Amino acid sequence: MCGITGWISYDQDLTTARGTLDAMTQTQACRGPDSGGVWLDTHAALGHRRLAVIDIEGGKQPMLVQQDGRTLLATTYSGEVYNYRELRSELAGRGHVFRTKSDTEVVLHAYLEWGEAFTERLNGMYAFALWDPRKEELLLVRDRMGIKPLYYYPTPDGVIFGSEPKAILAHPSVRPVVDAEGLAEAVTFVKTPGHAIYKGMYELRPGHTARVRRSGLTVRKYWGLEAREHTDDLDTTVRHVRELLDDIVGRQLIADVPLCTLLSGGLDSSAITALAAKGLAEQGRGAVRSFSVDFAQQTENFRPDDLRPTPDGPYAHALAEHVRSEHQDIVLDSAALMEPANRAAIVTARDLPVGLGEGDTSLYLLFKAIREQSTVALSGESADEIFGGYRWFHLPETVNADTFPWEASGALDSFAGSENGGRVSLLDRRLLDKIDITGYQDARYRQALAEVPHIPGVTGVEKRMREICYLHLTRFVQFLLDRKDRASMAVGLEVRVPFCDHRLVEYVFNTPWSMKTFDGREKSLLRAATRDVLPAKVADRVKSPYPSIQDPGYAAALRTELGRVIADKDAPVRALLDTQSVSTALDQGAGETYRMATELVLGLDGWLRDYGVSLEL
Repeated sequence: MCGITGWISYDQDLTTARGTLDAMTQTQACRGPDSGGVWLDTHAALGHRRLAVIDIEGGKQPMLVQQDGRTLLATTYSGEVYNYRELRSELAGRGHVFRTKSDTEVVLHAYLEWGEAFTERLNGMYAFALWDPRKEELLLVRDRMGIKPLYYYPTPDGVIFGSEPKAILAHPSVRPVVDAEGLAEAVTFVKTPGHAIYKGMYELRPGHTARVRRSGLTVRKYWGLEAREHTDDLDTTVRHVRELLDDIVGRQLIADVPLCTLLSGGLDSSAITALAAKGLAEQGRGAVRSFSVDFAQQTENFRPDDLRPTPDGPYAHALAEHVRSEHQDIVLDSAALMEPANRAAIVTARDLPVGLGEGDTSLYLLFKAIREQSTVALSGESADEIFGGYRWFHLPETVNADTFPWEASGALDSFAGSENGGRVSLLDRRLLDKIDITGYQDARYRQALAEVPHIPGVTGVEKRMREICYLHLTRFVQFLLDRKDRASMAVGLEVRVPFCDHRLVEYVFNTPWSMKTFDGREKSLLRAATRDVLPAKVADRVKSPYPSIQDPGYAAALRTELGRVIADKDAPVRALLDTQSVSTALDQGAGETYRMATELVLGLDGWLRDYGVSLEL
């Protein structure tokens, strides 16, 4: 994986900018704990932190292609190109000579051979920069689904970029300023493509490139979801989904370091774990290793609710036994989730105050424990968005609501059990009026709807479900992919997401909704395509989201922490709060009712303190 950063300035000599580049690069040391490097040219400075996964010795960066003492191309690269071996063979046949076994060098030569059209040939997750000293041009590239992050900050004479905002904010000319729109984006569950929260900063959209020249910066779309008529019958569709999954998982098992899977016992992660076990066995590489997260005493004392009818533990263990994986449960408790250092770590990892509360902290701690034993993990993330797994895909009131379906369901606000369903309920009413969350969400929803590609003549339920699927694949999945990337890379763990392979996404997106629900349930196609490698108990399990701690002590600890923050006259978040609502929350014991709202307040306070954010509202 890795972290990248850089600075292009056409008006300055950047060969003297090592101090600045070192500072920018160091902010991402967690993304690349194995090594780091900086490369300086007259108008380009590139920084890199490396997590070594493929070609441990040969893949060091920034990497150059040189000829007759001249540098033809330089890159700082993050990610994995899963078809690099095929591309390497093709390029070697065209006369290219390679000195390493890394996918990074293949990307460099692919650009030299095919120019910017090389993006259409890459299969993987990546975000990287290519500097061409001959033309003095920079090309920024992000993978089709936005699995790996990439941010940029245009300047009057160039650009500053990085895998994360923190790298850009480390540049002396950049200040952490957030305006009303940025704050609205930050405190909602809207993940607008291209939006970076911080004023003047942008996130390169998935499937896009940005080219920087002396004349300025231009952005180009090289991939997006398209409407295509689906002509395969049901049996052929199920068979093709399985063929794709076999190929995808097989490719993503490539690694020169220890590899494992994330296993919740749900259909998605179980399918990936079972296919990985099958693939490793066929390659003679032994048993797959799998990891699950659980909370102290939770399996024994589990209380079902509307979101989670069953605990993960028994199902994860059933799948692990079925495929004979080397399985381990990572068990967390309230003390670990409330530990200030752990809560601060996730805010720093995300560069933002928001997320899923303890759901983010527990994910970070899970990844931290896994990293002690493995460097790469395969995840079932994004299957729900692709195959229609969430309950709001199947409820008429949310499908037909004139807004994002996950907002209409209120499920994310109640992720951690909150009873009042309002995580902004402790914020000042005047602040909420100023940032106009409702109006902001509505504008973003209509912007997304206007993008949806339709097939002429398709109406009714099929048309609406195409819209619902598009919203999830371009908005909701971005929130979850970003969460996964930041929590994992904060501890130097590479998490791969097989379900985000663009071939699978394209195919299933254009499959009729009637096929996606042919057995009357969620994720019909995925269940049918993988049932043969799963125990019936797991294949037939009802969808249950990522687990949340049920210990009453956690809610009580949140209340105590809220009281501490409010008592601190210097707490920056105090100016954003409704004092009466906070008083009510403290008097009522906060508990589950204000759980997500309290998580937001604590996150905002840490973010405002640690980042020195200036609010322009």
